[in-house]
Amino acid sequence: SDGHNIPDLLSAILLFFPLDQYVEQPIALMDIVPGDDVNPIIWNQYQQIVDEANVQEVSMNKMERFEFYERAKSAYAIVATGEKALYANMILKKGVL
Repeated sequence: SDGHNIPDLLSAILLFFPLDQYVEQPIALMDIVPGDDVNPIIWNQYQQIVDEANVQEVSMNKMERFEFYERAKSAYAIVATGEKALYANMILKKGVL
């Protein structure tokens, strides 16, 4: 497949892109749409990568689908990847460099 997967990119990004330590949840995920029978195991990978990259505990905000889309409209950058996992979308909030 074309492109990189999100876990690999997330690991690389977090080396140079600190998460905002002044907000409770600097990562947003698109929550499961009611009725979808899916278990997004990729979220566990995300949490492990974030835990390894950060000194403090980081929790992730699960946002309703259309709320997520609205928030994504104001993103500084959007990265298209080759990720194929369901519910793999995420928004990162940058901290101080």
